[in-house]
Amino acid sequence: MGRLVLEGNPPIEVVVRRSARARRLSLRVSQLDGRATLTLPARVSDRAGLDFLRGREDWLRGHLDDLRPEQRPGIGGTVPYLGADLPVVAGPVRGPDLRDGALVVPPDPARAGARIAAFLKVRAREALARASARHAAALGRDHGRITLRDTRSRWGSCSSQGDLMYSWRLIMAPEPVLDYVAAHEVAHLAHMDHSPAFWACVERLFPEYRARRSWLREHGAALHRVRFD
Repeated sequence: MGRLVLEGNPPIEVVVRRSARARRLSLRVSQLDGRATLTLPARVSDRAGLDFLRGREDWLRGHLDDLRPEQRPGIGGTVPYLGADLPVVAGPVRGPDLRDGALVVPPDPARAGARIAAFLKVRAREALARASARHAAALGRDHGRITLRDTRSRWGSCSSQGDLMYSWRLIMAPEPVLDYVAAHEVAHLAHMDHSPAFWACVERLFPEYRARRSWLREHGAALHRVRFD
C-alpha cells in the first residue's frame, strides 16, 4: 500500500490500495478510525488517483468532519449506557457498582477502563438474555447458548444450531436498539436468511424495527470508538 496527500487545511493522508480486480476508482472512509482509503485499478497512475481525490475533496472533508474522536471513559467522565451518558465516579467499592445514577468504581484510574468494560459486559449479557428469551417465547422456539464478543462487522448472529452471538457494545445503545438486535437474531431461528418472510417475522416480534435499525446505521460506529484500554 502507498500513500497520497491531499493538500489543504489540514492536509489529508490517504491510503492507496491497488487491486487487480478493481474496474474503477473508489474512495471510502472508515467509520471506526477515520482512515481514508483510495482503491485504484492496477494500471491507473497515482496522478490520476490524486485528481480523483481532488474532485471529491468536499465529500471527503465532510465525512471526516462528521467523525467524532475516540472516547476513553474514566473516573470523572461518562460512559454511554442504554443510550445515555452515565457518570463514572470513584468510591469505596471492590468492583464497579451502579449507585444513584452513577457508575462507582474503585479509585484506581489505571484500571478504570477495564472495570467499566467489565460492568458493561455483565449488564449486556443480562439484557440480551432477557430480550432473547422474550422474543424466543413469542416465536415459540428455543434458542441455544448466548455468547458475547466485541465484533465490528456485525451486531449479532444466529448459528444453524440456534446459538446466539451478540456484541456487548449494544448495552451502550438505547435499550430499544438492543431489543431490536435480539429480535433480529431470534427471528433467524425460524428463517436462516434475510428473505421477506424473515423481515415479516422481525416485524411481528418488534414492530418498530426500522427506526432502530436506522439508529444503528447512523450511530453504531460511535459505539466502536469508545475505548477501554
